[in-house]
Amino acid sequence: MNEESLTIFTKASVISNNTTIYIYASRQVNALIPINFIPPGTLGSLIFTTLRIRPATIVRMSRPLPIHTMTTSHCIPAEPSTESPRSTAPSLTYSSSSDEPEEPPRRRRASTMLISQNAADLQRLVGEPGTRLIEKCCGGGCCMEITKQDGLTFERVSAPDNAAYQALQLKIGTVPTKFTGISDVPHSTVTLLACKNDAVPTSAASTVAVDLKDESIDFTPATAVKEIVRHEVDTKFHPPNFVQPHPPFNAYSAKIYSCRELTRPGAEKRTYHFDLDVTDYPEELGLDFKVGGAIGVVAPNEEAVVDELMEMLLIPRFIRDRPVLLKTENGRWPTIWGEDEPRELITTRRDLLTWCVDIQSNPPTKPLLRLLAEHASDPNEKKILLYMCSAEGQGVFCDFRTGPYVTINQLLYAFPSSKPPLDHIISQCKQLMPRFYSLSNDPHESCVPALGGCTRLLEIAVTVHESPHWENNGQRTGVGSGFFERQARKYIDAEKAGKKIDLRIPMFKGLMANPLANEFISDGPMLLIGAGVGVAPFRGFVQRRLKNANCANKVWVLQGVRDSLLDELYSGEWGVHEDEVRKVVQSRKSDGDQKGKYVQDEVLHQADLVWFIINSLDGRVFVCGSSKGMGEGVEEALIKAAMQKGNMSHEESKEFWELKKKAGQYIAETW
Repeated sequence: MNEESLTIFTKASVISNNTTIYIYASRQVNALIPINFIPPGTLGSLIFTTLRIRPATIVRMSRPLPIHTMTTSHCIPAEPSTESPRSTAPSLTYSSSSDEPEEPPRRRRASTMLISQNAADLQRLVGEPGTRLIEKCCGGGCCMEITKQDGLTFERVSAPDNAAYQALQLKIGTVPTKFTGISDVPHSTVTLLACKNDAVPTSAASTVAVDLKDESIDFTPATAVKEIVRHEVDTKFHPPNFVQPHPPFNAYSAKIYSCRELTRPGAEKRTYHFDLDVTDYPEELGLDFKVGGAIGVVAPNEEAVVDELMEMLLIPRFIRDRPVLLKTENGRWPTIWGEDEPRELITTRRDLLTWCVDIQSNPPTKPLLRLLAEHASDPNEKKILLYMCSAEGQGVFCDFRTGPYVTINQLLYAFPSSKPPLDHIISQCKQLMPRFYSLSNDPHESCVPALGGCTRLLEIAVTVHESPHWENNGQRTGVGSGFFERQARKYIDAEKAGKKIDLRIPMFKGLMANPLANEFISDGPMLLIGAGVGVAPFRGFVQRRLKNANCANKVWVLQGVRDSLLDELYSGEWGVHEDEVRKVVQSRKSDGDQKGKYVQDEVLHQADLVWFIINSLDGRVFVCGSSKGMGEGVEEALIKAAMQKGNMSHEESKEFWELKKKAGQYIAETW
């Protein structure tokens, strides 16, 4: 090559959706190097525009061989060549001399060539392997499905005509008559066997043997016992004994001492306050409840939801509470954090579905859909379920999985002909895990005078979480928050009627070593930033701090609310210096065109205070609340505050807060 040689830069643009791929090639090189790939089924034309670019350095290049990759082989038509092929390997030198004769340069003019006019041409350009660039689901709905290919036949499937299926919003048009990539029916790791009617469920009793012995030598066989003492557990209100949140200790049944609603009618979210009686909580390993700690709650599935599920699976009512022998092959289920091992125990179907199986909090999986397809008697329902399990339906499955969580009950309503056995369904569901709630008081100063001593209380605040649902006016509550709301309504209604009611919360010492509890100190300035129920643990912080007169001017609270008249939590319950230590920031527009203010806006407004606290001895900045919106906004506001007061760049300020986080001075607990 010489100075007259040209390098060709080629750019291909997909007109329909502006997706762009870049292809670098010379006249002698038949190669394709894509930066982005073209999605299958893209309509439009590819227009290749060649530009003349004079190389900066004179080089000598022999003819390179075509570059082949897994996804780009045979992706572009070869340019006609009049030269004889060479057998030498590609080489690149910076010498102007060579033993081989140089080819005279051949001038080219810029041109535009139309190489694609329809989807078929585009598919031939990309090639069939291009539709398989992503083999696994990325979880974000961007997986590429198998496109329509020559030789395949397609059909339109009639969708189930019910509200549950319509709420799934599946975008299924025509589907292939044959599917590929469908896995086998999942193996069931759980077995339910009938047992004698007089068998005592493991969950309902623990047996204590009392030996027959006195002062004389006892020759009685070790298996003989004088009596059996059973400690009954009513599994309508308390989990079975094998559901141990922290082995070898069982969940503790805490009585609701009092309960009230913190928000007012009309609030966007409902929040309740609970006082839990833990006077008789057993001592465990010397641990105690801490300021900023969080208790664990073993919340059950709603009774009506469990009955509905058993109805759809055609489980007769007379066997729902009958003892069965449960066998598992491996894993921790049905315990929470037990050993990973096979198990055999006696329980009931209702207890398993109520306390051990999460039937509404996890997105559906392909093994679950494959199981439903296997037991679907309607051919159209089976076809749709198999389609979502196949490679051809990968895109539909990704959109389905990454949408709002779908309950097991809704799937069974949507595909009513599918009636899998209960043990097979349980094998594909996850363990029902505990929920954690931060303490909203100082647990060391929570003694209420009572006869013969005092009653020790733990206080928590619970906001009801709601998700879209296809029935019940389009909303359903979460497992934990829904359980708390049902208990709260029972208590409040009984209190209005002048009745006393015994309501329980199965709980245990949960996270007493979480960041909020670990980094709380009795001295040093603190800035507490929270929104919604995220301010609950800070109430305990302030209660502890305000006991010490020297700390009255060392704690500040920035509380974000939507509407101070409806959503403000614990107003008037922060202590004698509340007006001095707490500022409420309301995001609702107060009047006219005035813009609402968020807690992150107040953080930036208080940049002087932020800078003073974070640079003070033992200074702490705590953030608690939702990570979406509030958490991200507060973090960015802190970065900007440090940029202003510390004369830093954005990257320097970000690194500054990372160092403060490692040093335990910046603590963010978000969800």
